[in-house]
Amino acid sequence: MKSLAVLCSALLVLALPFVFRRPAPEGSWKKGDPELVIISPHSEAIRYEFGRAFSEWHEDLYGKPVRVEWRVIGGTSEITRYLKSESQHAFKAWWKRNGAEWPSGGTRALTQAYFDAEGAEPELLELRKLFRETDDASAFSTGIDLFFGGGTYDHGNAWKQGISVIPWEGGLPDRLRLSSGGRELLPVGLSGERWRGEGYYGTALSTFGIVANLDRIQDLGVEEAPDHWRDLSDPRYRGQLGLADPTKSGSMTKAFEMMIHQQCSEAVAAAGFSQEDVDRFEANLELAPQAYHDALSQGWIEGLRLVRLIGANARYFTDSASKVAIDVSTGNAAVGLAIDFYGRYQAEHQRDPSGQERMSYVTPQGGSSVSADPISLLRGAPNRSIAVRFIEYSLGEGQRLWNFAPGTPGGPERYALRRLPLRRDLYPSEDPVMRLVFEETAASNVDDLSHPRINPYVLAEEFSYRGRWTGRLFRFHRHFIRASCMDAGEELRAAWAAIQEAGGAEAVPEAMDALMAMPPGLDWKAAHGPAYGREHRMSYMRDWVIFFRAQYRKAQKLAEAAMEASPNA
Repeated sequence: MKSLAVLCSALLVLALPFVFRRPAPEGSWKKGDPELVIISPHSEAIRYEFGRAFSEWHEDLYGKPVRVEWRVIGGTSEITRYLKSESQHAFKAWWKRNGAEWPSGGTRALTQAYFDAEGAEPELLELRKLFRETDDASAFSTGIDLFFGGGTYDHGNAWKQGISVIPWEGGLPDRLRLSSGGRELLPVGLSGERWRGEGYYGTALSTFGIVANLDRIQDLGVEEAPDHWRDLSDPRYRGQLGLADPTKSGSMTKAFEMMIHQQCSEAVAAAGFSQEDVDRFEANLELAPQAYHDALSQGWIEGLRLVRLIGANARYFTDSASKVAIDVSTGNAAVGLAIDFYGRYQAEHQRDPSGQERMSYVTPQGGSSVSADPISLLRGAPNRSIAVRFIEYSLGEGQRLWNFAPGTPGGPERYALRRLPLRRDLYPSEDPVMRLVFEETAASNVDDLSHPRINPYVLAEEFSYRGRWTGRLFRFHRHFIRASCMDAGEELRAAWAAIQEAGGAEAVPEAMDALMAMPPGLDWKAAHGPAYGREHRMSYMRDWVIFFRAQYRKAQKLAEAAMEASPNA
């Protein structure tokens, strides 16, 4: 009898979430009305507001609401891996249903971004060609219509792999792209960053920066909130820094890339090269002296060393980039890396009773480019026409959701999203048509989009992004950080602690040299070489982890030996 009572209680506990679960808001939607399936790393607030607002917009224009089904499986990188796998399986099943035998090497050839057609088997070429020429849900489909959110790197990869397709013949329509005065509303990019490509379209803009809990950093003896990437290597933050796993989050890989890129820029400037010199050399590398290449490579090495010092202060590496800002706001971490809107959103919701923010967010000056969160139409979208309308909405009326206050016309219903829209006419402009739109909408914004520390079109001018420097090493960086700061993280933090206990970096230079050592033969040029290609990842990752663990143990022993030899020990 007692066991039965325990079992019933357990079943009741399990049933409670289902009993009290609130159904997803569907408005006037009924069975038979349009549906849309979107995979996204976006927050619940963004999903709610865009799903609701698009359904209302669609009903106003086309007479029927739309039920949006959101697929949430993790970060952007996990999404792209999932879409690639699902696309391959769907096409393979269709191929076999037609009675054809699957060729050896077919799966890899299907979505390989850089496929070497020269010398490839004819059947592989035919397979790849058929996959990329077929956009028909009745043939094969992932069952998902849109990929919404994340970074341009992952959306660009989805396009190169054939997973996404162009929504409109002839590209982005002028009715979306141009103002009534013929000015560009949705720029291709700025300051070296690309905001849209053939198969993806930026919807919101982001910078990367630092969040700090103002009470917690004072407890640590830090008087002012950090405002430069290097500030995060301050040993006072040891065990207090929140970070996200770059292999799970494309946005965090981008944040780390910003640190590395800034070090490259500073090294080139320190070597005596002006921005005009850099522009000239990057336009024609044959004009660049060896000293320029050397400075770039040295800056890149210093960037990787800075990342490792920051990793040495890590409290954790979480799978979710949004967790960092939340933990800093509650004091579970003192400082952290965050995308701008995560930082501003949490700062907004963590004010003290007087209205004062207890948490700060800052984009380091000259420390971050302005990147875009795109949207992509997936191959074989089962609800293609509705998906294209969602893209149109997100590039048009939906832009107002990003930063309008809840309850304002065209704005969100419940949540202040506090994101930066991409449309140029929502910011100050000398163009009279655009300026009029800005003046009409400015009062609805939560954040002042005219402020120079918020306006992405101003921030972009402070940072010239050179994709050749770091962009091509995006995947390399995430694996390097994984090996040096996470897989060897325990040894890294132990060595860093021993160095601080021995008096700090200046007191034990040999230990610091061991801590900051790089794998033999690794420099900027080598990182682009075939030894670090995708097919060798398991090999070089293993070698890196072995190397870093050994170096960190060596650094710890050197620091401990120096401390024992000290007369004050």
